[in-house]
Amino acid sequence: QVQLVESGGGLVQAGGSLKLSCAASGRTFSTYAMGWFRQAPGKEREFVAAISWSGGISYHADSVKGRFTISRDNAKNMVYLQMNSLKPEDTAVYYCAARGGTYSLRPYAYDYWGQGTQVTVSS
Repeated sequence: QVQLVESGGGLVQAGGSLKLSCAASGRTFSTYAMGWFRQAPGKEREFVAAISWSGGISYHADSVKGRFTISRDNAKNMVYLQMNSLKPEDTAVYYCAARGGTYSLRPYAYDYWGQGTQVTVSS
């Protein structure tokens, strides 16, 4: 069982930066692949980034590649999403998620979800 709590969202101007954090409970955190997803009003939840259990492999959606970076610190049970050069189209609720095994780009493949944190980018 893993419980996830996101933080770090807020209102930022286009071109600005935010760093999202996801705190995980549970002694087996280091065995879970982690992902970040986002959902804008009226849209489906979409993949943003994912990272392997060791942190050695990561993958980013084309829409955020070069601007966002996922990372993790297993000693602290934390996952991060550094977001730079933010655009208005990045506005959404951002969720972190955990799954056993390898990471996935598909939301339904994840077993555990946080409550989400709102990111709003003004133009």
